[in-house]
Amino acid sequence: MILWFLTGNKGKLSEASALFSEYGIEVKQLEASITEPQSDDIEEVAKAKMAQALDYLPDKNDLLLVEDAGLFIDSLNGFPGVFSAYALQTIGSEGILRLMGHLQSEDPIQDSHLRKAEFQAVAVLHIAGETLVGRGICPGRIAHKPSEGEGFGFDPIFIPSDLDALGEALGPGELGDVSTHGLPFGAIDSVQKHLFSHRARALSSLMVMMNERRENLK
Repeated sequence: MILWFLTGNKGKLSEASALFSEYGIEVKQLEASITEPQSDDIEEVAKAKMAQALDYLPDKNDLLLVEDAGLFIDSLNGFPGVFSAYALQTIGSEGILRLMGHLQSEDPIQDSHLRKAEFQAVAVLHIAGETLVGRGICPGRIAHKPSEGEGFGFDPIFIPSDLDALGEALGPGELGDVSTHGLPFGAIDSVQKHLFSHRARALSSLMVMMNERRENLK
């Protein structure tokens, strides 16, 4: 089974390949000329891209995946949100940090609240004429300076909230069973990032729906 992923981001492609390979599904990159939808809703954006990408699907029996994600910062009224890719290209991580330069506190918990943010992801899958929608959220906060290391996009400035034993995110200042110990995504390896990843959560929810679909068709 082949799944075509509409993305130009090698990091996203690698994450999806790692997850779907566990189910025997080969992931390939789909290149297509897509007009960027004008919407402030990431699900609407992903579905609009899907509608356009279907014309480029090599085999109508193959699967098609479109994923859209954004960094939503509370103190900036959700900016950059669905405009994250554009914000990354124009002002970058350093620009985001400058916008938030006045938001800091010596109290760690208060500082976390001031710099609260979350990554949101929506993954839309076309399978046998059906459309499945998976969602994932990774809450956290914005760091005061960028990190060096692995990662892409806004990974160098995003610190994820700790997770409990069940993988659920905890509140500011709570130490969980899974923690980056204050390090941003950009400073940890891809294996550890996968435990927190909004994208991984969105794709995993798709896998659950796919399995339920298979059971219903038996």
